[in-house]
Amino acid sequence: MPWKEVKPMEQKILFIADYLREVSSITELCATYGISRKTGYKWIHRYAQLGMDGLAEQSRSPATCPTKTPYHIQQAIIELRQQFQTRPGAKKLQVLLAQRYPNEVIPSKSTIYNILSRAGLVQARRRRRRVTPYAQPFAAVKRVNGLWSVDYKGQFKLGNGQWCYPLTVMDHQSRYLCGCQALKGTRLKETQAAFIRLFRQYGLPERIRSDNGVPFASTARGGLSRLSLWWIRLGILPERIEPGKPQQNGRHERMHLTLKEAATRPPSANMKAQQRRLDRFRAEYNEQRPHEALDQKTPASCYSPSRRAYPERLPELHYPDYFEVRKVSSNGVVYWHNKMVYVSHLLKGEPVGLEQVDDGIWKVYFGPVTLGRFDETDIKGKTVPYITVKV
Repeated sequence: MPWKEVKPMEQKILFIADYLREVSSITELCATYGISRKTGYKWIHRYAQLGMDGLAEQSRSPATCPTKTPYHIQQAIIELRQQFQTRPGAKKLQVLLAQRYPNEVIPSKSTIYNILSRAGLVQARRRRRRVTPYAQPFAAVKRVNGLWSVDYKGQFKLGNGQWCYPLTVMDHQSRYLCGCQALKGTRLKETQAAFIRLFRQYGLPERIRSDNGVPFASTARGGLSRLSLWWIRLGILPERIEPGKPQQNGRHERMHLTLKEAATRPPSANMKAQQRRLDRFRAEYNEQRPHEALDQKTPASCYSPSRRAYPERLPELHYPDYFEVRKVSSNGVVYWHNKMVYVSHLLKGEPVGLEQVDDGIWKVYFGPVTLGRFDETDIKGKTVPYITVKV
């Protein structure tokens, strides 16, 4: 009797009926119904113990669970979570539980998290692609224009309801505030236009340090963005601080505190009025306000423009003679010995340098920035000879 012709419960009933009528031996019955002897005896035993109810599907969960968190501990976890405005996480809840129940076994962090999740007290976080960490330690700054720092001071609403995003650019050595411009957003076009004005007025710095936000960085190879690609073409090395470490750009952050108190509280009525306040702040900060770290001199007295003038045409990138140079195609790949190596869609049309560092291992550069490396033999089992640059 094939299994598919009847439902599982019906098959069990028919099996027991034939068993009670002693139609054939248990071995023959099991063969007829397509089940093992072990299963047949199990059904017979359940019927003898519980009658027809014993043939229903049984729960497979264990009768006892010695590792299950006691109910009062579960309730304490929920209570403690809701007791504090700061909503303590699993790690802090472990400490609080240990203080409350010093003689009991405290659940693991993952168990606490699961209890909170089942109670609807955990909001799932959206996974974000992280920007590639800056690969090199910051070099020392010994002269003006050796490093500029840049950031968008926190946006705020003007009196007319429009958002204002002040873009600030400061010379690291002299603390000279090169630019302080009120913009409508962080779009590339407006940011690049602001830098063109600064480069034409003050020349080019050697490096520019920023955070990992738009438009300074992206999730592309090397953390590069269209803005930082432009900097590199100009001969400027982009630097990025580590996420969550604003102290790596501490001088800029400290200037922002002064700017916030002096020029954004309360906000102005409109963008033009806000820009006038930012201009007054910049003039005072650079020319009138002495700076303790500069021996009470003003930033303007310590700053001079860079000797590197802004070129109206982007110069070509140059690589060492022992590098292999390839141009990135429109789909973000370079062609390498009948193979395709994916670099980045941002680099389409740009030349990248390839340096051999081991047998079959190549490092990929865009100007001075290392994008990653690839193994030209890493095509095993692939129908298409396609390789991805790995960080």
